[in-house]
Amino acid sequence: MRGDVESREEGRVDAETLVRPVVEGAGLELVDVTFGREGDRRILRLTVDRDGGVDLDAISHVSEKISRRLDLEGFEPGPYQLEVTTPGLERPLRGPRDYRRAVGERVRLKTDEGVIEGQLRGADDEGIRILTPHGERAVPSAAVRSGRTVVDWDAELKGSGR
Repeated sequence: MRGDVESREEGRVDAETLVRPVVEGAGLELVDVTFGREGDRRILRLTVDRDGGVDLDAISHVSEKISRRLDLEGFEPGPYQLEVTTPGLERPLRGPRDYRRAVGERVRLKTDEGVIEGQLRGADDEGIRILTPHGERAVPSAAVRSGRTVVDWDAELKGSGR
């Protein structure tokens, strides 16, 4: 079992080393790399982003380049499927850079004191400021266990004109 975990981690590290220059060369940020099994398939999933978001043309373009790079470099840990995706509308916030990028958006945090939801007003290495229905709160980074953006789907659907 330990060998399987080590080989999956090695595959992830090798893939990250190979694809990071391709992703960054395309003007994107490599947010996450996962390599694992889902059902009977092995999937190499790359999550990419950039300020302003990533469209399908950019995903298609970078996917082709990544696929070529992996083939040329001999990345063959057995049959696998390559998926290049974005963090999506409701995406995890993992560090100060993610929080700074999400300023102005609605977020949900799990903290040492419970769940806090509201508009992200500011973020730096020490912590974040969030506007809740009860006023603005400062939350130290060390107290945040997890965070993610959240979408008000009712407002989004009303704004879509459907």
